Amino acid sequence: MRRISIGLNWQGGFSMDAVVEQAKVADDSGVDSIFAAEAWGRDAFTTLAILAHNTNNIQLGTSIVNIYSRTPAALAQHFGTLDELTGGRMIIGLGSTSANVTDHFHGIKYGKALTRMREYIEIINTLIADEPLHHDGEYFKGMSRGFTLRDINLPRKHIPIYIASITPKSVQQTARTADGWMPIFTPREQWADQVGPFREAVEATGRSFDEVTIRSSSSVSVTDDPESAKQGTASGAAFYIARMGDFYYEHFVRIGYADEANAVRAAWRDGGAAAGVAAVPDELVEGLGVAGSVEECIEWMEAAEDAGYKLHGVNVREQDPKKRAEIFRQLVG
Repeated sequence: MRRISIGLNWQGGFSMDAVVEQAKVADDSGVDSIFAAEAWGRDAFTTLAILAHNTNNIQLGTSIVNIYSRTPAALAQHFGTLDELTGGRMIIGLGSTSANVTDHFHGIKYGKALTRMREYIEIINTLIADEPLHHDGEYFKGMSRGFTLRDINLPRKHIPIYIASITPKSVQQTARTADGWMPIFTPREQWADQVGPFREAVEATGRSFDEVTIRSSSSVSVTDDPESAKQGTASGAAFYIARMGDFYYEHFVRIGYADEANAVRAAWRDGGAAAGVAAVPDELVEGLGVAGSVEECIEWMEAAEDAGYKLHGVNVREQDPKKRAEIFRQLVG
């Protein structure tokens, strides 16, 4: 069986009835998990609370919430409550986002993301384990009263934490401290180069690689209109390169796409979004995902699993619930 996940988009039109229907179909069809995104629009936790009440088996996670806009204790409250409501089905998805978001939306100065992430993980793990909180770090100091999460009936002592990390140092820290890694924008020809060092870092801690989940960054779309899906992949890459600060741009530079990333930034600057998207080369789009038949998507996921990825994000564009359920079942295997 393959582990597949679906994502809930925070952008554009939104119908909670449609989201619940989608979640129920996925829940009944063996889909592993649903991830709710959060940026500067709808929050993730409201939707997850509703889905917690309307599903039975599927895991629910964030992809991602950032480590600046809420304290680690507040996040432990959110996730602890949802884990109670779901009987232990939550995944904590964390990321550092970018200075554009923290500085200009939340009014919090971005900085030392590695240190901050490490403290968040330590504090959240302590509180979910129902242990007294004593923490004196660089960001969170003098926490000496021994607080625990009050009146939450925690169903387990640990909620898996998946980290969206991208720089070499943050990826290494993820391997040492987290239960899962959510990379982004990894072309197919570089899967082994990305997974190999991460696996070595996991095993250097004494853990088995089997204990850690890597969610593939590939876009896997079952669709009769592959060109539309590929356009979506190009749009996402262009936006992150040109509009989400330097981290993602520098990532493309590191993996050998400096000329292409510079061209996208220049095109977006001079001609706007459409020009930026048009500047993303077809070769890169083809490497970042697959769009087409169920069989084509299964072949792609099997190759990703051979490279070490264990969870696959999929997008099934079929609107009929019964047909969508059958596609999910075929993808799961």
